[in-house]
Amino acid sequence: MLDSLIIASTQLSNRTSIVPKDELRAVRSQAVQAEKQRLNQLLLKLRSHRPEAIASTEFSSASTVPKSGSQLYSQRVAALSTGHLSTRLPANSFQSVWSNATQQPTYEQWRTLMKREAAIAAKESTTQQLGVLLGDSLSLWFPSDRLPQPQTWLNQSISGETTSGILHRLSDFAATRPRVIYLMAGINDLKQGATDNEILWNVRQIITQLRQTQPQAKVIVQSVLPTRSVVASSDRITQLNRQLKALSTYNGAYFLDLSAQMADATGKLRQDLTTDGLHLSAKGYATWQSILMKADGAIATR
Repeated sequence: MLDSLIIASTQLSNRTSIVPKDELRAVRSQAVQAEKQRLNQLLLKLRSHRPEAIASTEFSSASTVPKSGSQLYSQRVAALSTGHLSTRLPANSFQSVWSNATQQPTYEQWRTLMKREAAIAAKESTTQQLGVLLGDSLSLWFPSDRLPQPQTWLNQSISGETTSGILHRLSDFAATRPRVIYLMAGINDLKQGATDNEILWNVRQIITQLRQTQPQAKVIVQSVLPTRSVVASSDRITQLNRQLKALSTYNGAYFLDLSAQMADATGKLRQDLTTDGLHLSAKGYATWQSILMKADGAIATR
């Protein structure tokens, strides 16, 4: 299945009419093997904890990272085919595979992909620290090279995800043993007309299940980000976050408030941190990273 997805994403239809299929498969296989060797060499450098040993061109730049869900999905499938998590590789890895990808993956395809990534993380987490991002598109697009290092990160976020959807797929990564789990969800619930009580009930169940299946993990509930859209009023989001903070504390989780640094004087998402009033710009993720780094360092000492 992985090979077929990789082949589909390469978009080589212009050549298939003049080049034998066996030759195409051989070329693609050679490309993947070459990339695998390059990435294995990079991983050895990364594990040496000597950043100066890695060329700056190996890390993300605006023009060489996935920009769409189809591109990001294809990149992560390609990483899986080499036995690695994409979060442990340079952000521009497998560009020849994903650059022309256009077919949007379904929710179930994302879920299947993340199950396979969780299986890899479960094998490694006995000897390495593991962190989990759990949420919707906001967390899905968190740049992996902005996450606290040197721990391994498993991104279990899906675009459009709700608290109910997260609750129903916690078992997908239950075999992992993370040090910390960062949860952010609720904005899509609001978009779909859910009540605050429904969101709070789901979050409480998520915390409860995570503490049962992964008791070694610190669960951090992040605040619902403010918006500049009509999804929900600033007052409602502020009130929901107050309730999420109380619920988190009562149920043995931590609460990380992002609003103080990401909201303007009116309670809306700062204009300079967003691309469309809801999703984050590069500066938005840099601001989130700064908050996350401080929180992760403080939590590590507790």
